[in-house]
Amino acid sequence: MLAILGGSGLTSFAELEIERREVVRTPYGEPSGPITIGRLAGNRVVFLPRHGYGHTIPPHDINYRANIWALKQVGCTSIVAVASVGGIRSDLNPGMIVLLDQIVDYSWGRASTYFDSPELPVTHIDFTIPFDTSLRQHLKTAAREAGQTIIDGAVYACMQGPRLETAAEINRLERDGADVVGMTLMPEASLARELEIPYAALAVIVNHGAGRGDSRLAISTSQITQTLENTRTIVRLVLIHAAKLVPQTSSK
Repeated sequence: MLAILGGSGLTSFAELEIERREVVRTPYGEPSGPITIGRLAGNRVVFLPRHGYGHTIPPHDINYRANIWALKQVGCTSIVAVASVGGIRSDLNPGMIVLLDQIVDYSWGRASTYFDSPELPVTHIDFTIPFDTSLRQHLKTAAREAGQTIIDGAVYACMQGPRLETAAEINRLERDGADVVGMTLMPEASLARELEIPYAALAVIVNHGAGRGDSRLAISTSQITQTLENTRTIVRLVLIHAAKLVPQTSSK
């Protein structure tokens, strides 16, 4: 069963035929909200907005462990995350949608592993390729079938937030090899890997990074809101087609 983790701009999914909402208790506390279970393009899908249904949870306060654990508990076998990002690379502009392929993590202080109990052995997951290759291919095919253009490949820098970056920080991220910047995909992606759930991410570029383009002097929150509104339909179309393509059961 496919899980969709919504970010800013995707706190609801009108096309989802809701069957039920389930409150899931986890050993790690409360997830961002009840899990919405329904059908998308005839296939069973789970939806959870990571910031809460009212977009009230800032990036550093999201209970990432509870969210991923809850998705596993209700039977999810793959996760597609949607995130809003700032563009750093010169060819990545607001309104574009990017299928991410790498991560650099700058966040701190977040509960980032399930293997932190004295009763559990030290576990080092392989994270060389942070996004599942097969799931990324399904998303590329879904975009093509939906008639939508997405950019294949970008390095995501995960910042702590909730503030936006300085121009100097964006310059530093570019030197480090980052193409886009956001605040939410870590430790989300690595927790999914710990639970062996295939995970991939679609990033919506909602602004130029600080000091770049029309964000040279300041980042416009009204522009971000408008870009999210303009791209919402595209993201939903890709996800609807992805629901037809992603296997309902794990390949393991």
